Amino acid sequence: MTVEPFRAISISRLAHQLKAEGRSIIHMEFGQPSTGAPAAAIARAHQVLDADAMGYWESPDLRARIARLYDDRYGVTVDPDRILLTCGASPALVLALSTLFKPGDRVALARPGYVAYRNTLRALHLEPVEIACGPDTRFQLTAAQLQALDPAPAGVIIASPANPTGTIIPDAELTAIAEVCRARDIAIVSDEIYHGLSYVGPTPSMLQFAPDAVVINSFSKYWSMAGWRLGWLLVPESRIDAARAYIGNMFLTPPSLSQHAGLVAMDAVDELEGHIHNYARNRQLMLDALPALGLKKIAPPDGAFYIWADIGHLTDDSVAFCERLLRDTGVATAPGVDFDPVDGHRFIRFSFAVSTPEIEEALNRLRPWFAALA
Repeated sequence: MTVEPFRAISISRLAHQLKAEGRSIIHMEFGQPSTGAPAAAIARAHQVLDADAMGYWESPDLRARIARLYDDRYGVTVDPDRILLTCGASPALVLALSTLFKPGDRVALARPGYVAYRNTLRALHLEPVEIACGPDTRFQLTAAQLQALDPAPAGVIIASPANPTGTIIPDAELTAIAEVCRARDIAIVSDEIYHGLSYVGPTPSMLQFAPDAVVINSFSKYWSMAGWRLGWLLVPESRIDAARAYIGNMFLTPPSLSQHAGLVAMDAVDELEGHIHNYARNRQLMLDALPALGLKKIAPPDGAFYIWADIGHLTDDSVAFCERLLRDTGVATAPGVDFDPVDGHRFIRFSFAVSTPEIEEALNRLRPWFAALA
């Protein structure tokens, strides 16, 4: 099957080229925090480098700490044996899909949605069933849409908060989705990589509504450790052996150094919550400024750190638009067609996970540029 490229990568490559030529570039094309790992985690990594030769390893202490996170955040009891440590969320997605489905199975997902869902499904010879989701459903799929699919898909991928929109599915809708999936024997994969990054209150886990859901998470976003390549997959007890067979053959273990650092990072609450305050300020600056630029149709960014903006009044080619915007202003953004191959040609995604001064500078550059277009 054809796997489409991730076009934001080409935008980023151009951005780095322009930077090498001496241009000032503001990177708002990728969803990665501009902050580094917590200071205590970095200090622990230095200690480990001096004292531990390291090797293939899966930290029992880290799995136990992650299990405690589910109790603390969601009131859900999780056996640490159900937690598989991975090299970030991307291998966790491959593991989840490989463990749950067989080639030819149909898996539902929202459109717009994270580009790798669609492409990883295809790479594994699974069939993505994309459900068009717009402002009427806050760009999230609903239980009614799942119920209407005929035949029922083998599975569904849920993301809340979502990429690229940042929208969060309310508790009542998650309950309804879980009920439909239970009645129609639809396996649930819940991508919870943006949990902890919410501006509208707590974000529930799918495990609270569907205890047999398969959950993906990572240290890349909330814990600000994207480059450390550390994540996890949480599977039902009945799937542990199958998932471990796949991970042992395909991925082995995540970096030992990252596991040591990740364990310490989980308790750096004050520093991490400080990042959330910065994201919240950046979010508000964007929300205040975008309507004056003519970008009045945006998804409500409840969580994560994205703005999904409609530019259909300006272009029908989001890739060319993002390239022109980058060349003219030095502000790198992600073309919407990555996340929605049908309607994404008229959307772009901003990431506000950069520093507040960078947000302010980006807006200073964008104001005259959009004014000239208008």
